[in-house]
Amino acid sequence: MSTSPQEWIEPGAFEVAPGVHRIPLPLPTDGLRAVNVYAIESGDGLVLVDSGWALDVARDQLERALGTLGHDFGSIQRFLVTHMHRDHFTMAITLRRMFGTKIALGIGEQPSLRVVLSGEESGRHREMLRWGGQSLIEEWRRTFGTRDEDGAGSNYELPDEWLEGTTKIDVGERTLVALPTPGHTRGHVVFIDEQAGVLFAGDHVLPHITPSIGLEPAPVKLALGDYLDSLRLVRSYPDLRLLPAHGPVAPSVHTRVDELLAHHDVRLAETLAAVRDGAGTAFDAARRLGWTRRHRHFDDLDLFNQTLATGETAAHLEVLVVRGELRSSTVDGVVEYSAG
Repeated sequence: MSTSPQEWIEPGAFEVAPGVHRIPLPLPTDGLRAVNVYAIESGDGLVLVDSGWALDVARDQLERALGTLGHDFGSIQRFLVTHMHRDHFTMAITLRRMFGTKIALGIGEQPSLRVVLSGEESGRHREMLRWGGQSLIEEWRRTFGTRDEDGAGSNYELPDEWLEGTTKIDVGERTLVALPTPGHTRGHVVFIDEQAGVLFAGDHVLPHITPSIGLEPAPVKLALGDYLDSLRLVRSYPDLRLLPAHGPVAPSVHTRVDELLAHHDVRLAETLAAVRDGAGTAFDAARRLGWTRRHRHFDDLDLFNQTLATGETAAHLEVLVVRGELRSSTVDGVVEYSAG
């Protein structure tokens, strides 16, 4: 039985299903604290779902955890990556450079990965302008100047394989189903193992938080709509144990999906109320809403989380426009909202 809410971040390799081991790896200066990588036994080797962030401390911790299972980096036959965020993807790139390990990634990540690899300007500042977040743009420029805001471009490369559509993947004697679940990113995928009764959920379904929506190098118009549709798609499959990227294993995917859908219903109502109360842009509305479970004020968030908060608010506003509950117009590149 867990004795601490943060017990899940303790290093090691923990069996969560027959032949499946959860390996938490550290994250730097990140409220999430750790990312779960899952090692699946496959014949004489391993297949890893996600890889961790390309950090020396994370690589060393992964190597030690694999050692407790009688394996090493050379045992990894393949990485199945849920999405391109650096805490999931970049360690795979590092280890491929050393061992030639194959990497698979959802094909929906192509547009954003192309932006990162080309060095062209991310859509982030254009989106911030659309949100009415000029002050965020100025703060980003003061903080990062003209360099890569994430400092991560050199850690990215193309995968060996693009996963397209619902795809069956043989892993030893088991078969996984790769299911596209756009929303958190446009190319996010989850991996279903019905025989073992588990869902490798990446950031799509998390046990204690809802994933960020609406901030990508190549943004999409209706990210929250995609996310809600993807939640309902996962809900249509048999209920499984939840193996999340962040947080402890949970007994029911369905239970958590229902909670997430209910949360976004509440958030949509709160966002609608903010516009009816006078907020005209996504940035204005975000400043009127509470953030995190503690309902922190927007001004108490750091720059990165203020940006995430504004993007999520914009994503909710766009869904309200599609539903006909709000109207929108664009003036000098800024989207303004009014009650329908």
